[in-house]
Amino acid sequence: MEKRVFVKFVSEPRNDTLKSIVGLACAAQAIADGHRVSVFFAAAGTRLLDPGYIEELDAEMDPESKMVAGFMESLISSATLYCSFASVMATLGHSEGDGALIVPDDQIEWSGPPGVIALATDSDVQLTY
Repeated sequence: MEKRVFVKFVSEPRNDTLKSIVGLACAAQAIADGHRVSVFFAAAGTRLLDPGYIEELDAEMDPESKMVAGFMESLISSATLYCSFASVMATLGHSEGDGALIVPDDQIEWSGPPGVIALATDSDVQLTY
């Protein structure tokens, strides 16, 4: 049975890279299992939207690995993605419309605390990384 899965990335990925990779893997698995997945990147978790950082995570797994990039591709193509504009600016120094994120600007919903609360209260399952 399809569930509404809400995955929130808020922690600094550099503090625990494996936790971030596991979170991306779980979100991608929920999609593969047929669930409706919403992912919110907030605070330092927006670092996961930096294409260069995804390359760093792949390299940590193995110099030839593209596993983490594959997880992100799954999320970009099949999940509904949200992020905090203020968090992107504070963490990455990018503005909405810069085209600097791994996600095309037209494929992400810009939101903040009201969006987090709406997604959390509407979900069946919540995962926070």
